[in-house]
Amino acid sequence: MQTHFTPEQLTDPGTARANEILRACVHCGFCTATCPTYQVLGDELDSPRGRIYLIKDMLENNRKPDEKTVTHIDRCLSCLACMTTCPSGVHYMHLVDHARAYIEEHYDRPWSDRALRWVLARVLPYPNRFRLALLGAKITRPFVRFLPDQRLRAMIAMAPKVIPPVSRNDDPQTFPAQGKKMRVALMTGCAQKALNTDINDATIRLLTRLGAEVVVAEGAGCCGALTHHMGKENESHAAAAKNIRAWVREMDNGLDAIVINTSGCGTTVKDYGHMFRNDPLADDAARVSAIAMDVSEVLMKLDLPMGTNKETKVAYHAACSLQHGQQIKTYPKELLKKAGYTVLEPADSHLCCGSAGTYNLMQPEISGQLKTRKVDTLEALLPDIIAAGNIGCMMQIGSATDVPIVHTVELLDWATGGPKPPAMDSAGKSDVKVPILR
Repeated sequence: MQTHFTPEQLTDPGTARANEILRACVHCGFCTATCPTYQVLGDELDSPRGRIYLIKDMLENNRKPDEKTVTHIDRCLSCLACMTTCPSGVHYMHLVDHARAYIEEHYDRPWSDRALRWVLARVLPYPNRFRLALLGAKITRPFVRFLPDQRLRAMIAMAPKVIPPVSRNDDPQTFPAQGKKMRVALMTGCAQKALNTDINDATIRLLTRLGAEVVVAEGAGCCGALTHHMGKENESHAAAAKNIRAWVREMDNGLDAIVINTSGCGTTVKDYGHMFRNDPLADDAARVSAIAMDVSEVLMKLDLPMGTNKETKVAYHAACSLQHGQQIKTYPKELLKKAGYTVLEPADSHLCCGSAGTYNLMQPEISGQLKTRKVDTLEALLPDIIAAGNIGCMMQIGSATDVPIVHTVELLDWATGGPKPPAMDSAGKSDVKVPILR
């Protein structure tokens, strides 16, 4: 694609990177075939190719974003299926992230949009605030039909029936390994700590059982992804910088990996090197990104024991941030099969479930259509369990099906001596006290 940025414009690192990405695009349109919003809406401007044209026009002309451009960019899930499909290697993620930051700086959103985004940015990344918000949502649920804004109704509907107690395993500490093979830092996250404490508990049990000493680093918290994808660069970089400093301290004491069990976070942490490329933290950020791994990558390095056939059918949902953002497609399925589960894959497994961070809260209608399609394909497999590697996907899919949905590590933990995943019990409660380490 031909571009016409001025030398002055290209002195801005974000614009210079956008120029590189735009020039790689050859207009082939392969991306439209795998774009969920294009499939749902059928509008070229709701495809990656269409958004690329809008972004190019906006950036080249230093144009104040208009409502049309903002609408179509806001509708992007950042599922990154287009990057998997693109034969030219167009790095759409960096382009759309820069466009969102540009819009955040130059576009005056309606007050209701500003208010919603302000609340999300100041609640979701903070577990204690999020817990209070979830409690408020539960109280408000009987009156949800009276709320005028569909987005507010979606926020209320997201609240789980049971808000789990705080897990002290998420506090800064070190968990010794059984026959130490490696030392890793576990990213405990933010929203996940309020929505589902079983995932981190199971991860710690599984890793230590297989020989990984697990460190929860002092000062680490939200990865910054939620605000990053809203274009709020200052907030997202501040959160990321805290993690970088916390993990570098542990790296200086010897660290083999930074383990992330929420794939949406993993995609962002692995991109810290790019995010901080022009920052004094550039070298440390690159060091962090270099050893950041999804939990499935670390488990492939450890000796997961071969399990017996459990006659349990597991429908595996591939989170977009894992299969497209990190290009990890086979590891979770291989691990589940090795543990003894029968793994099933739904039709159109490359398509997004509609969760996409805060997307299901800000674009509930499109998100709902994608959720229905995803749940239909999963239920068609008649599974005993649905497994996924991302809390957002688990909440999205779980809100529309009676099939239990659990994190992949919970099933692997169960298969290797841990407790049965609580979500598999009819009452949603575990038969063991939480938290528990074995």
